[in-house]
Amino acid sequence: MPAGSAAEAARLYWLAFGGKLGPVMGPEARAIRFIERVLSPAHALSATRDGRLLGVIGVRGAGGAFVGGTASDLRAVYGRFGGSWRRLAFSVVADELPADTLAIDGLAVDTEARGQGVGAALIGALAGEARRQGYTRLRLEVAAGNPRARRLYERLGFEVAGETRSALSAALFHVHTRTRMELALG
Repeated sequence: MPAGSAAEAARLYWLAFGGKLGPVMGPEARAIRFIERVLSPAHALSATRDGRLLGVIGVRGAGGAFVGGTASDLRAVYGRFGGSWRRLAFSVVADELPADTLAIDGLAVDTEARGQGVGAALIGALAGEARRQGYTRLRLEVAAGNPRARRLYERLGFEVAGETRSALSAALFHVHTRTRMELALG
């Protein structure tokens, strides 16, 4: 990510995932402040045009995550009680990754750049970088209510690897079913 683009990346991330994350991370201003505080440019690739951030793709692996953070980060933004219950809420959707797998920790494209191939280009660049680093698979999760994203992932070669249905996830994030998709990098 370009230097100084953390605030814009946090805004894009919130635009892409605020509907899902809002019940846990809201209100919006605090959520964006938290995301900007914890996002790691070392775990992301971005697309820019004329100095403007068009999109960002974050990853999660053994070395960290694009949007991670610690309990102390949550407390700093949401207070002791707010940070504690949010940490528990996020533990509902946490999963372990095999050592050879890199997870996409969010793909966000500016609304004005959607439909122009930015998301596909970011995924392609990430797949190439993951291969160079020795990963053999990319993994992501897509909400059942996001067919446009799922079509993109399928078009790029991702295959369904499983589904998770959770009443707790539905209550917290308004996502009843998450589909895990994987792309072999061989």
